[in-house]
Order: sequence, then C-alpha cells, then structure tokens
Amino acid sequence: MRLILELRRSGITDNDLLNAIEKLPREQFVDREFEEYAYDDVALPIACGQTISRPSDVATIIYSLELGKDRSCTILEIGTGSGYLTALMSRLARRINTVDRYRTLVESAKQRFDNLGLTNIISQCSDGAFGWPASAPFDRIVATCALEDVPQVWLDQLKAGGMLIMPVGTNEDQRLMRYRKDKSGKISSDAVGLSNFLHLVEGAAKEL
Repeated sequence: MRLILELRRSGITDNDLLNAIEKLPREQFVDREFEEYAYDDVALPIACGQTISRPSDVATIIYSLELGKDRSCTILEIGTGSGYLTALMSRLARRINTVDRYRTLVESAKQRFDNLGLTNIISQCSDGAFGWPASAPFDRIVATCALEDVPQVWLDQLKAGGMLIMPVGTNEDQRLMRYRKDKSGKISSDAVGLSNFLHLVEGAAKEL
C-alpha cells in the first residue's frame, strides 16, 4: 500500500495500472536475498548483470503507453529482464511479445509467467536490436535499454497510430522518450522524463 500511495503522489492516476501493481507479487521477480526490498522504490540486481527497474520507472513507462480500457494493444518489449514489466503489461494489453538476448533471463521469466498463469506472453531469446519482424507491426513498442537514438527498424515495426517508448541518451544525460507514428507514417516525439537505464548490449543471443 505504501508503494501505491507513493505512485499516486508521483502522478500515476490510472486505477487499472495501480491495481495491477498492487496485485502482482514483485517479490517473485527478485532474488531471495533482496526480497525485503521488493516494495521499495529502488532498482535491484538480477542475473546476467542486469537490474529490475524501480517500480516508479515501470509505472511511468506503462502510464505513458496510454493503453486504454479495451486492452486490445499488442506490445513488443525489448529487454525481458526479470519479466516484471512484461507481467504488468500483460494484464493491460491483448498480447506481449518480449525478447531478451540472455537465455537465463528468458527462461526464468517464462517460469514466473507460468507460475502466475499469464498466457498472453510470447517470449524469445534473440537480439532485440532487430525487434521481432515476424510478428510486426505492433501497437506499442517498449525498450528498457538505452540508445543514443531510436533505431529505424523499431519504428518500422510500429503500426500507424502506434507508440514507442525508450530511454535515449548517454549514462550522463538520458531521457525517457515517446515516439508516435501518425496514420501517414510521420514520427513525432516528446520527453516523458529523466531516466537511468542500462545501454543496449548488441550481438547474438547469449547462452547465459
């Protein structure tokens, strides 16, 4: 409840999103040694040198996606990580395609999804830099890895009328950016806020 109050004070007012956060057991997405911090608004380390993002950052991303009430969106997520963001979005959208280059993270997240009975998530171990062309286009694309510019291949996999959210910039100067594609294919952008995400590691999917 403390976390929900903090999120409300920060400007997150979507009740469907707040209910999803309240009902999803975040302790299942962190290592046992960090379970006592599961509901603190902090990022925590996970396998493969990655992190589970702060709940406030996760809430800001989903809130900025403007998913609406009909839960009809298809979403591509670049960077499965722990699967926490994936699981939350799955309760607010029709289907989530999520990709990560680390097999350890993909398999662990799949197990969590199965344990929680989440059936509208499709996972893949591959290089997220290429998106997921076989299932494109998507209504929404989310990346939780920073780059200095938005990849054209991701914009190409976005539906007309769709939206892409990702951190853009360097470790010292980074913004969470939102890109909209109108019905003619024109791209516009706005800054959602400051961010501090890890940079995208490109290359073939790893067996780790």
